[in-house]
Amino acid sequence: MCANKTDPMKKDPPANAIKSIQFDLFSTFVSNDGRNVSNTVEMWESIPKYFFTPRQVEKLRTDGGLAEPFKWEYSYNGKRCTIKIQPALIEQKDGKYKAFFPGVTEELVEEALKKILTDQRHGIHDPKNVETWVRFSLSMIQRELSARGRTRSRAEIKHAIEVMSGCTLTFYSEGKEVWRGNILQDLVTVGRDEYIADTDSLHAARLPLFISLGINQIDYRQYNYARLMGCDQQLARWIYRRLINRFKQADLTNSYHFIFSDLKASGLLQQGRERDNHKKVMDALQELKDKMVLADFTAEKTPAGDWKYTVTATGEFVSEQKAANKRRADSEQKAINAGISVR
Repeated sequence: MCANKTDPMKKDPPANAIKSIQFDLFSTFVSNDGRNVSNTVEMWESIPKYFFTPRQVEKLRTDGGLAEPFKWEYSYNGKRCTIKIQPALIEQKDGKYKAFFPGVTEELVEEALKKILTDQRHGIHDPKNVETWVRFSLSMIQRELSARGRTRSRAEIKHAIEVMSGCTLTFYSEGKEVWRGNILQDLVTVGRDEYIADTDSLHAARLPLFISLGINQIDYRQYNYARLMGCDQQLARWIYRRLINRFKQADLTNSYHFIFSDLKASGLLQQGRERDNHKKVMDALQELKDKMVLADFTAEKTPAGDWKYTVTATGEFVSEQKAANKRRADSEQKAINAGISVR
């Protein structure tokens, strides 16, 4: 999948629902409980955009509360990538503006919105213009997060939406700008007073081009959304997404390995000492074992001085991956039969 353009200028959502085979497939799962599954689009998920902690953000701000854009270099599928994050400037009660970078609350709100999107009453996908819109209310997001044990206040959710629609991401691959846009494009809301007073009012936002391309090209993967949201550690969620997208042929007889330097791409390993970063990885892997994703894991030093982590899957994860493989194969065949080009 390649996102090779800047998202277009601000626009409004389509006035009417658009019949889309691609969106029908995106919203249909191979599962006995569709409530607990969702979709992941690997290229979008691989972009490190949610690693900021309050302490990190405070260090980036000037005395006046503003901040320069932040750049982070990493590799993806062997390519040298850079993400530049221009923070959202949000007006404070004193009339001054303060810079905010997306962090863990924004990550969780995005997951909730992507789950809400799979309910076709709240989503619109336009395959011709490669656009995907999600309708939501603050109450819907709050109920979804609360149901997953990730409770946030409505004020926190509202702030997260402002950050997601106000910060600008610029993605570079091999030094060339590939895409520029917001986590939530073209946020459409009611007036400010109504927005605060009526948290059941529906709003709409256009999702990033990566997600729309994924839906068009059937380039996404089913996963256990309930299990992901149940993970307490951000790094555990990042590794879990990686396993979903990379350990596709998980079986009780095979294993998967990755190295410490690969995990650096997440932006989540920023402890002062590398041994503390390694411990953070081990803690995340232990959580995934506790959550019944991993049956076991080992860590060993490589001759180059890197850490190599080898993991084996539980029967539950194996079953989920097999269901995801079947769903992907079935969806691709249905798309091909309908004359739709897939990845």
